[in-house]
Amino acid sequence: MCCIIHFALGIFLAAWLAVAVPMESLETEEEYTRIESIFVRHRNALFVKASFTGMFTDYYLHLMKHKIRYSPELDLMLKEYLAMLSLYLVARPWAETTGWTANLRAPRVNIFATGGCTQESITGRIFTEDVREPEQNYFYSQTTTQQAVEPRLSTMHVDTRNPLRWLEQFHHQSEQRPARAFHLGEDDYAIISAQPACDLDWLYGLDLPAVMTLECDEETKLLESRRLRFHCGCDLLKIMPLLSSWRHRMDDLFGEQASVKVQCPRCAADYEVSREMIVEFYDRQTSEM
Repeated sequence: MCCIIHFALGIFLAAWLAVAVPMESLETEEEYTRIESIFVRHRNALFVKASFTGMFTDYYLHLMKHKIRYSPELDLMLKEYLAMLSLYLVARPWAETTGWTANLRAPRVNIFATGGCTQESITGRIFTEDVREPEQNYFYSQTTTQQAVEPRLSTMHVDTRNPLRWLEQFHHQSEQRPARAFHLGEDDYAIISAQPACDLDWLYGLDLPAVMTLECDEETKLLESRRLRFHCGCDLLKIMPLLSSWRHRMDDLFGEQASVKVQCPRCAADYEVSREMIVEFYDRQTSEM
């Protein structure tokens, strides 16, 4: 049986998305989820909404391709996690790349997602093995930009296992203004966040029926639409440089195995790597220098 290793350490790999996974321009429009950013006049609020059917379809195709299975509870949590991060990204400046990690206890699990509008992609996964059990449930965020020298970090305790409530709590703490998150049915989700001089009584009083008819009941203006898709971009060409350092320690890496499985920490995709592949890659890189 092949052993499995993670080809990078740590959970926060948002910066890697911006640097190592360039946006591919040959994809068709249908593969992306269109997310609308709408200003609610007279209420001074930002309404961001989308139907995530396309993104969730690509997510399930990814699970099938790599034979990944999550429990129904964790599957729903990850999908809603991806939806909330997507909506949050569209409400933020274009150049930001953000990674979120929820470290939960009882049962122990890490939920990870990362994405950026410049790359027009988002990905994520769940860790259920070798997860440290925290004293409390924690939510971590890391945001990077090309201009910033250091990433912006944020940590908070969360009391629920509901990604929609995490978004509301994080938005209040990080943005220092309230936001509401809603599941509109099927694969449709929305967030409504306060802007300067927002009608807070109206915002806090919103319920699902009011949000469903918001564009009919309120004066609104479409500000922009962005698109995102479920896409990691990991492949052997990106993995091999990380393994080439084991060139002179093959036995430590492989033991008695003929190959190892290298697992992407961003999307849980598995890649099988042999001793010969590492040697060939190292020799090719050396000859090109």
